[in-house]
Amino acid sequence: MQFDDVILGRRSIRGYKPDPVPKALIAEIIGLAMRAPSSMNTQPWNFYVISGEPLDRIRAGNTERMVAGIPQSREFRTGQAFAGKHRDRQVGVAKQLFAAMGIERDNKDKRQDWVLRGFRQFDAPVCVIITYDRVLDGSDDTPFDCGAVATALVNAAWSRGLGAVINSQGIMQSPVVREHAGIADDQIIMKSIALGWPDETFPANAVVSERKSVEEATVFVGFDK
Repeated sequence: MQFDDVILGRRSIRGYKPDPVPKALIAEIIGLAMRAPSSMNTQPWNFYVISGEPLDRIRAGNTERMVAGIPQSREFRTGQAFAGKHRDRQVGVAKQLFAAMGIERDNKDKRQDWVLRGFRQFDAPVCVIITYDRVLDGSDDTPFDCGAVATALVNAAWSRGLGAVINSQGIMQSPVVREHAGIADDQIIMKSIALGWPDETFPANAVVSERKSVEEATVFVGFDK
């Protein structure tokens, strides 16, 4: 694919085929992603790539604990709930997804099932967990750098025919993730990425989230009109 094709064509994938993804292909994608810029070349990121039975155990433990009401234990700061226009955008994409999936507003069972899909990493065959070195905890640059490598990873995956969705649902219960992924104590769990071959029959995969315009987002200073 051309660069523009990747950027303009990529979308978040929430429904996957069960087909396995070759380890060599994932390594190739991660290698491309690691060309992302980082502050003063610190490269704070590390990757735990999970599939098979370990991923199934994470899905089960994550879901069971959340359903049981055990408080989430994400390790990277969560911040405040979205409000105003940011909340509007969050609600907007949810409406797009629910419409695509035929989930009505008052259908609590289908809404709950949708939430549980997130806790199961959307049933993707692969989960990539991005961590950063604990010695960098509190750095302003580190989360920015990890965001850059996550973006590069999902774009690289798309260029190879794979789909992905960056999420936090799959790492809500960090003790479960740490146990079954074997994550070292010197790492902070930041984000997870569901990865696999897109199921083109899954309705939500056709959803393209709305973007604000360049005019809304950009202030040009010092340019001729």
